[in-house]
Amino acid sequence: MTEKLYYEDSFLKEFSAKVLSCERVKNGWEVVLDRTAFYPEGGGQPADHGFLGTASIVMDTRERGGVIYHTCTQPLEVGGTVNGGIDFKRRFDFMQQHSGEHIVSGIICSQYHCDNVGFHIGHDLVTIDFNTELTPEDLQKIERQANSYIWQDIPVETSYPTPEELEALQYRSKKALTGAVRIVTWPGADCCACCGTHVRSSGQIGIVKLISCQKFREGVRIEMTAGNRALQWFNTAAQQNTKVSQMLSAKPAETAAAVERIQKELYALKGRVTALEEQDFLRKAEQYSGKGDVLLLEGPMAAESVRKLCTAVQSAAGGRCAVFSGGDERFQYAVSDPANDLRSFAKELNAALNGRGGGKPAFIQGSVQANPEQIRRFFDGQPS
Repeated sequence: MTEKLYYEDSFLKEFSAKVLSCERVKNGWEVVLDRTAFYPEGGGQPADHGFLGTASIVMDTRERGGVIYHTCTQPLEVGGTVNGGIDFKRRFDFMQQHSGEHIVSGIICSQYHCDNVGFHIGHDLVTIDFNTELTPEDLQKIERQANSYIWQDIPVETSYPTPEELEALQYRSKKALTGAVRIVTWPGADCCACCGTHVRSSGQIGIVKLISCQKFREGVRIEMTAGNRALQWFNTAAQQNTKVSQMLSAKPAETAAAVERIQKELYALKGRVTALEEQDFLRKAEQYSGKGDVLLLEGPMAAESVRKLCTAVQSAAGGRCAVFSGGDERFQYAVSDPANDLRSFAKELNAALNGRGGGKPAFIQGSVQANPEQIRRFFDGQPS
């Protein structure tokens, strides 16, 4: 068993220990110490990184059967004493995220009578899963309560209750537990079985921000950030909003209204463009009235516009109409022919012009990688 110094003091940055074993593994050396301040990955919290000795970097830390294994870049002498140090910036970030998650989860589980069924500290955000539904209004309420609790700077409590005490204790846990159970309590907010590291008091979390809440399985998944990560998130959001406000010539607090106004203007403009486009398609279709089979090579258009032009021209011409829209050697196509089944024709077209697509018997649509001359030669070779 490895003595776990991180439980005695989660703020311990450096320590010394005896090297019990060092074995070559695929990605380095796996080192076992008699004691360690390195937290191993577990319970949704990533592993600590840092160094052992003067040259060996600790890239990962895992626990198996009560023994903690450090994956290192260099071997260490078995039986010797080594100094170690953890990347405390990384550790403190994880403690802020993990402690913030406890407070948020405790509030949600107690008020909405649900369970935390998943938790993970990611590179950018923390995700928490609950087996209940939550509304945006619920999220705002939870966020206010969590931050109010944090700013009271309440100390955390950790304990190892006896089996009898544990039986009488109301605590959160995602699975049945055996042996010594470590209980982490944020008085008035949460009581949970937990193997992770935490800040000493809630004020060290700083702030939590609940970013999103989406439907996930039988409940919801919340994206959250806390502490310095929350500050970085706010800074990024503020920088982006400043750029948007400058582009829209709107005050930072009025960017949403400015975007809504532009969206309405754009919607109206798209309506006018669509109407003009359809008029242009009808005029073009009149030029091919009664012409039978028609091939058109047009400039870039939206896929829906290609379809509309093809339908209009075919209706006027009466035969098979093929419209290709694009440039160089990339074209979208639409082919309409109500009198024939085009599905075998689509396979032939795609094979000849390096294309992909298909559709219904009377109408096919897709894209090709071919130049205009190749497209014309293909249709010149088709039976009339």
